[in-house]
Amino acid sequence: MSISSPTPKMIAAKDGAIGWMIFNNPERLNAVSLDMWQAVPEILSAFEHDDEIRVIVLKGAGDRAFVAGADISQFGESRSSAEGILAYETATEIAFDGISNASKPTIAMIDGYCIGGGLGIALSCDLRIAADGSTFGIPAAKLGLAYGAGGTGRLVHVVGPSFAKEIFYTARRFTCDEALAMGLVNRVTTKEALENFTRDYCTTIAENAPLTVGTAKQVVDEFTKAPGNFDAAKCDALIARCFASDDYKEGRAAFMEKRKPVFKGK
Repeated sequence: MSISSPTPKMIAAKDGAIGWMIFNNPERLNAVSLDMWQAVPEILSAFEHDDEIRVIVLKGAGDRAFVAGADISQFGESRSSAEGILAYETATEIAFDGISNASKPTIAMIDGYCIGGGLGIALSCDLRIAADGSTFGIPAAKLGLAYGAGGTGRLVHVVGPSFAKEIFYTARRFTCDEALAMGLVNRVTTKEALENFTRDYCTTIAENAPLTVGTAKQVVDEFTKAPGNFDAAKCDALIARCFASDDYKEGRAAFMEKRKPVFKGK
């Protein structure tokens, strides 16, 4: 059963105990545009208020990508000025936090590219189930932008600081086997079996006591909160410095011109 969505590039559907959130931009490998980010909390709210929905599954349309990051074609208009960057980053953080703070269990069903902001979406979920052949990465260092502190923290909590640094430093693509070894994904199955495998997991979770599952989610999440001496202002300043840099302009230009960027650390 379809549920109303503010944009056709996001599909919301209910199937028994499962609420499906589908990133529907397959011609751009489900890259997320601003209107798609803004639709996420609205869809989540509908799922939260439906007592029949016990598990929320996020997936990408088509068979090539979960989400291949933010829609970089919008960067010139949405992320070129300080005001645009702030508005865009606010929308993404609201989306990430909405997924992360959902009261119901969330699963990212990953088939194909799971890159940048797409990996941020997957990390905001409680569990990640992937098909063989899926690839993962955060190419921020190739673009000169900075990954948000919230998303960085979620990555650290999932894979630990050493693997998180490797993912950021190299900005390379990681295979499904590498992702499983790092703990970046919970389970790997074949492309053909992915949906049924995920549905079986949802059935298992849905048949368990909702209050117990919900309590476990919240208590585990309490243990992942940053300690009281976390310097949020320092992190925000470092991130803002990246977005204000010449390297960020060069990274955007090189991406659009399909050439290798030349960074100068300024």
